[in-house]
Amino acid sequence: MELDKLAYDFLMTEKCYKLIQKAVMEGRLSVTVDFDDIDRYDPFLSGQLLESPDMVLKSFNKAISEIEKDANIKARIRGLPESRQIRIRNLRSEHVGKFSCIDCVIKSASEVKPQIRQGIFECPECASTITVDQDSNLLQKPSFCTSCGRRGDFPMKDKKMMDTRWLGAIEPFELTTGEQPGEIPVFMTDDLTIPRMQKKTDPGNRIKITGIMKEIPKWIKGKLSTKLDIYIEANHAEPSDTELDEIEISQQDEEQIIEFSKDKNIFKKLVASIAPGIYGHDEIKESLVLQMFGGVPHVLPDGSRIRDNIHVLITGDPGVGKSQLLKLIMSIVPRGKYVSGKGASGSGLTATVVKNEVLGGWVLEAGAMVLANKSIISIDEFDKMTKDDQIAMHEAMSIGTVSIAKASIVATLPAQTSVLAGANPKRGRFDPYIPVPEQLDIPETLLSRFDLKFALRDIPSRSQDELLAHHIIKSRSSPEDITPVISPALLRKYISYSRRIDKMVLTPEAAERLKNFYVDMRNRYANEEVPTIAITLRQYEALIRLAEASAKIRLDDKVMMEDAEKAIYLMKYSLSQLGMDPETGKIDIDRIESGVTASQRSKIRIAIEIIETLEKELGKEVPIEDVKAEAENRGLGNIDEILEKLKNEGMIYEPRSGFIRKL
Repeated sequence: MELDKLAYDFLMTEKCYKLIQKAVMEGRLSVTVDFDDIDRYDPFLSGQLLESPDMVLKSFNKAISEIEKDANIKARIRGLPESRQIRIRNLRSEHVGKFSCIDCVIKSASEVKPQIRQGIFECPECASTITVDQDSNLLQKPSFCTSCGRRGDFPMKDKKMMDTRWLGAIEPFELTTGEQPGEIPVFMTDDLTIPRMQKKTDPGNRIKITGIMKEIPKWIKGKLSTKLDIYIEANHAEPSDTELDEIEISQQDEEQIIEFSKDKNIFKKLVASIAPGIYGHDEIKESLVLQMFGGVPHVLPDGSRIRDNIHVLITGDPGVGKSQLLKLIMSIVPRGKYVSGKGASGSGLTATVVKNEVLGGWVLEAGAMVLANKSIISIDEFDKMTKDDQIAMHEAMSIGTVSIAKASIVATLPAQTSVLAGANPKRGRFDPYIPVPEQLDIPETLLSRFDLKFALRDIPSRSQDELLAHHIIKSRSSPEDITPVISPALLRKYISYSRRIDKMVLTPEAAERLKNFYVDMRNRYANEEVPTIAITLRQYEALIRLAEASAKIRLDDKVMMEDAEKAIYLMKYSLSQLGMDPETGKIDIDRIESGVTASQRSKIRIAIEIIETLEKELGKEVPIEDVKAEAENRGLGNIDEILEKLKNEGMIYEPRSGFIRKL
């Protein structure tokens, strides 16, 4: 047969023969051939490969078995021409049976399972064996004996197995901004399922898959339907050449980006390009710019990783533009995802194991945080999520991974994702006199993982209200006047280009400035009667991330003094908004993260002392009025709020009306 000879002659060329020999020596199950090499050798052979891949691949595999008789090696093809690199949404019936290449993100994956590749049956009449290739999900048996012609049932004597795995592939998000990404099942076999490849094809990874589009018959009430499902039978898979950090950037784009980076006012221009239709909130927009650029990951000698993702929480009054900001950021950043807390579950954000018959039983399905790996996820109505769903985000926000162990599937998925969350206060409007944890339905442990926290306030001010009203009128009468200084498309490329900086060092001056700020803030109230902690190590690490992001805007791999000052300014702004204790006028980090300020802690200690003293005098059950009277004598004033806190924390309870007892 002409194809068999062409395939054999091609594989006997010096380059291919060496590849086969190397595969045999290394014990590999496949040899990868470049399509361009086939095309240069014989355009007819390459054309047949594109149009009739099943037939040509059989010829290649047959030729390899003739060259190396004891080897079980398959041919895998990479580098298809651009005409065969097709978006998932554009796959049609004309592509069935043809060779195609898709660029995709893995959304879900089944377990690796064995499947019969070839069944060997024995004839009860003449004892001869009949080999039947298994090309479908149903076991195919011979209808008659090829030796004696007997018809009937034939028992299986032996079988050849292969490992298989089903994937759910979707289009990359930068290709589908504002669209529903296309999705298709992918069938992987043999060495495409080995542990090394399995890790590369786990949910959340982006890969290029070369394969043959095939159809799956659909059954309706036991009868074959005229409608068919499609899937890709993978021949080759590799990590995508175009990582999400590497959007295509032309020479002209690069020159423009470098020119921007040298502009002394670039930071102001970037801020002006973020939601220009929303007036004010410059500090918050500055923080969002730094979040989009992000810091630089650091891996310590022991293998532990310090995250580079910047997490931002925005709360505040209704109608101030929180949701708009969250959505607009997603229209800029590559691979960004927007979800609403009302409709998001913990498994939908992180990962879950679901039953999927098309993909083969239990499958691991990536959530939004995994799919937005190395990008940003905006979560609106963050406070509307259940506590369990919020807690499911802990691991992803702190160390950038999602671990799951369900239905015999144990996996760790990448989720190096920055979180931009919007939340509404319980009482409708933000109250600066009430600690943050009491106003937001967010666990304290999760609150502490946000690097910056802001409150958007709607406070009447004649001058500000006039400016806001003028801006709204201007946006309607002359929309061209509020056009972004840097277009979203170019800003997306700018962010992508900056991610090429993968190492960063702090100059001695910047390092000293950040250290001094941290130490001074820590010790500002250390010698007072009621010591207050203004800042913790988490804020110090956040300062470094913010400073690194500022340096990346300048495309610099060194953090300078100006970057440190920018980070300090935003941290001070965040702390002053939510961390100011109205009783003392001091910044208290516990007011943001635990809801109990230093002054309240002092009152709590005194209240407990009062209860313990009265217990010794009056017995286990203490009258509340006596506690209040003693508190008044000690200068605590009204301690109703303190007693309520102690009840909520399970330290005291009311055994009967008007009395309290310590647990």
